[in-house]
Amino acid sequence: MEVLKRAIMEQPGPPETFALQMVQEVINPPPKQSKLAQDENQFLENVLRLLLQEFVSASGEKIMQFGQSIDDSETETTQGHIPRLLDITLYLCEKEHIEGGMIFQLLEDLTEMSTMENCKDVFGYIESKQDILGKRELFARGKLVMLRTCNQLLRRLSKANDVVFCGRILMFLARFFPLSERSALNIKGVFNTTNVTKYEKEPLEGICIDFNFYQTFWGLQEYFSSPTSVNHAPAKWKKFTTSLSVVLNTFEAQPLSDEEGDANNLEEEAVNFSIKYLTSSKLMGLELKDPSFRRHVLVQCLILFDYLKAPGKNDTDLPSESIKEEITSCEERVKKLLQLTPPKGREFLCKIEHILEREKNWVWWKRDGCLPYERQPIEKKTVQGDKKRRPRWRLGNKELSQLWKWADQNPNALTDPHRVQTPSIMEYWKPLAEDMDPSAGIEAEYHHKNKRVYCWKGLRLAARQDLEGFSKFTDLGIEGVVPLELLAPDVRSKYQAKPNDRGKRSKKEETKANVHQVEENQIATPANEIDGEDVKTDTTATPMEFDATTVIGTQGGPTPDEHQKQSSDNDVGQEAGQLEADAEVEAGIIDGETDADID
Repeated sequence: MEVLKRAIMEQPGPPETFALQMVQEVINPPPKQSKLAQDENQFLENVLRLLLQEFVSASGEKIMQFGQSIDDSETETTQGHIPRLLDITLYLCEKEHIEGGMIFQLLEDLTEMSTMENCKDVFGYIESKQDILGKRELFARGKLVMLRTCNQLLRRLSKANDVVFCGRILMFLARFFPLSERSALNIKGVFNTTNVTKYEKEPLEGICIDFNFYQTFWGLQEYFSSPTSVNHAPAKWKKFTTSLSVVLNTFEAQPLSDEEGDANNLEEEAVNFSIKYLTSSKLMGLELKDPSFRRHVLVQCLILFDYLKAPGKNDTDLPSESIKEEITSCEERVKKLLQLTPPKGREFLCKIEHILEREKNWVWWKRDGCLPYERQPIEKKTVQGDKKRRPRWRLGNKELSQLWKWADQNPNALTDPHRVQTPSIMEYWKPLAEDMDPSAGIEAEYHHKNKRVYCWKGLRLAARQDLEGFSKFTDLGIEGVVPLELLAPDVRSKYQAKPNDRGKRSKKEETKANVHQVEENQIATPANEIDGEDVKTDTTATPMEFDATTVIGTQGGPTPDEHQKQSSDNDVGQEAGQLEADAEVEAGIIDGETDADID
């Protein structure tokens, strides 16, 4: 022990420079390995615990500062003996030279030998070393010891006077232990029924207050501390709803103004916050005007209602339909009062609803047996063999990525007026025309007609600028859309229109023009001109309009001039009728050919 004491009090520098050598001097005979055996660990633990006890007994009021001095030459504050001892032990445990739970055992002994004021300094040291103590090797060895140490501190502390220190311990446990640790889950759902609210049973003399309301108000705390009694006893539920209705009616009849809310600054009062309110009847009138006091009572109501909706694991414990309706109506009234309570009632209600919604997820997780949800990090799989990875492009595909790299200043390139240029038909189809030339010797697999994007753009361009060439796509394919001027002479004859096809097309167009002209003449001839002796006929009229012989016969014999005119009219009518019949026949033949081609 003298070797340890001398090393702690006199040896300068960090623990890693001398800690292992010190352990080898203490153990007799020196260990052959850097990691101690079980009996050697037990011997060293006893020595460290005795040395810690000696330091604590020799120290004064501030045990963590025992042995601390100021070096005048360097004006630096040296470390106390007890923190120095703890640092050396923590380093040896971290490097696995000694058993990992030894540091936790020393911390437990130190808290048991210290006063509550010194325990705050000891716990400050524990908080500063939380990252090292939480490592997997040390945590597995000392988590139960650390939990026992913190629980002993909580039992020694006053819940009314040491609220901040209790909160520090609970926050440390929440960070130190994982969320799935079952020791802090309260799986059975046990309530703290020992927290009893005491209030006056008899009215005081000289106090002008409604004592019945006073008893009704503070009597609600009995139901808040044990919600299970309300759910399983219909008589208690009825009494609870009656009492709650009286309290809510009072709150609604005495609303708080914004001035009263601003007079009670809740943020400044949070420093001196207490978990219990005074229950004296003399303070009842002042407490009803306190917005913080009202909010605490109303939030207690929401927590109780939230529990009654899903009380436990068994669905048989759920309330009946009538109770559910009463819960819903009371809950709406409570939320409305919270919203009207200044300051910032609407924001406060939103935060409370968010917290209660997250609490439901926590309850369901415990009801399902606290299943682990922590996932291990995914290991990167190595590529086996010559398997090529699929290239990743910055903008999704190769074309867009190349387009982005073409200009150094892309915003300027996008605003360039010459950026969008539509090529002409001749210029666009020139590469395909060169592919169609046999003398070029270009193999078929390298032709532009095999490029789908090129063909699609060419068809869109032809539909806008060359409609005649676009119409050839159905019969001749993409090569038929190429203008004939670009093709070689021996290739051009293959895609030129045949003379017979030209004749049929011109004849059809001419026939349609004649028929159209005849129909216009029919419409232009009035019906009242065919009356009496002055009947006039049009040389372009057809025999369908009237019968010339019948009309002449009824009016007398014709003259030689009239015979000649009549014969000419008949000839013209026959020619027009013959043209119309030929047009219909030819149209039918063409349609038939087209249908056959389509089929």
